[in-house]
Amino acid sequence: MTDGGISRRQVLESTSLGFGWMALQSLMAGEAAASRPAPGINTTSRTGSHRRQARSVILLNMVGGPSHMDLFDPKPALQKFHGKTTTGNFETLQTGSETRTLVGTPFTFRKHGECGTEFSSMLPHLAAKADEICLVRSMHSANNNHPQAQRFLQTGKIVPNWPTLGAWISYSLGTENQNMPAFVVLRDPKGYTDGGTNHWNNGWLPAIYRGTEIRSEGDAVLNLKPSREIAPGVRRRNLDLLDALNNRRRRLYPDDTRLESRILNYELAARMQQSADELLDLKGETRATQDLYGLHNPTTADFGRRCLMARRMVEHGVRFVEVMVTVANGSSPFDSHSNLETGLKAICPRVDQPSAALITDLKQRGLLDSTIVVWSGEFGRLPISQNNTGRDHNRHAFSMVLSGGGFRGGHVHGATDEIGYRSVVDPVSVHDYHATVLHQLGVDHHELQFPHNGRDERLTDPEVTGARVVRELLS
Repeated sequence: MTDGGISRRQVLESTSLGFGWMALQSLMAGEAAASRPAPGINTTSRTGSHRRQARSVILLNMVGGPSHMDLFDPKPALQKFHGKTTTGNFETLQTGSETRTLVGTPFTFRKHGECGTEFSSMLPHLAAKADEICLVRSMHSANNNHPQAQRFLQTGKIVPNWPTLGAWISYSLGTENQNMPAFVVLRDPKGYTDGGTNHWNNGWLPAIYRGTEIRSEGDAVLNLKPSREIAPGVRRRNLDLLDALNNRRRRLYPDDTRLESRILNYELAARMQQSADELLDLKGETRATQDLYGLHNPTTADFGRRCLMARRMVEHGVRFVEVMVTVANGSSPFDSHSNLETGLKAICPRVDQPSAALITDLKQRGLLDSTIVVWSGEFGRLPISQNNTGRDHNRHAFSMVLSGGGFRGGHVHGATDEIGYRSVVDPVSVHDYHATVLHQLGVDHHELQFPHNGRDERLTDPEVTGARVVRELLS
């Protein structure tokens, strides 16, 4: 856009101001500027009338489709018929590589905790938290491909560019800490998982509700600090010019939230300059806490660091934290089209101890009751063989771990059929999951809406999807 013959991009380029320098405007203008209401953007809470149980969510996103019958959902019948040919019909993704041979799990299951919930030998640390876990064995999705299924898990839609659950929660609840984003993403610094940045998309919600990437190695936030020194007087004049251009654009386009969102993000970045480094410095954590998360073990250190950072985030008022799985075996580490046993033996030890440590640590600090921990992938796997040693995708059944935030500990909900292909007892949809999480946060999923293209859009779209709060999951 051009105002008076000069574009905003030209101003940025000519003055050598990056995002970090623009953000300093809020510091120089004082707290009033940083917290002023933005036209078209309401940052206050939109909670419903019912009392909320939780105030934050941590999503441990196990990208790739963890095999439920190898980790959470024991199937004696599948073991009994291992190696037998089946006449059943199965929806497949990679047609031609599957066989009609039923495949049991190479791992053992046993009961854990007072509740007696069965877990695979591949997740001993999570199994030890059985009495704190609500295990849903009857989840189902709407798509069999990673990017679309991840979008569905995050947004309730298969199509791209829709707001994620984290963005909706940020929009509905606002922030508890003016110095930190409401929605934070902790990804593996080695790369993105399948789906990339769509995991934390704001869609058509104002950009202020998009997830903020925070790195677990190096600079926590890129471009947060200035790249070179600029004289205070020059900086002041540059920022005054930008402020004048911003005010002119506000007058010309009062209903356009894009500029306001950008300014709010710059102001947030300024405040983060003062708080982020301290919040993300793990050296102050005790040796016992660091060992709990496995920070001194090369196998668990990477994911453990992000789980510990997630605890510190919710401790300081962040509403939604998404922790991405370690990129160890490709962009979808739980994807097991072949060598399933080898693949799970590689990825499970990386995430098991830190995941359980997060539950333990939150409980010890009195934060588990107010924090919902979700451990889930986008779908499950098939009970038949693929490439002789693997399993293809299965949208009809997968398992989800829920802990804290008022969910029933030591509870197993629902069931799949005898071979684990389809959820048949008390099935739970992704829309149901969204509705239930929002309910625990004090948000009525029927009432949470945003105008878009002439329609009041909702995360769950209950009249179409039949989304419901699954009260059987709640304590």
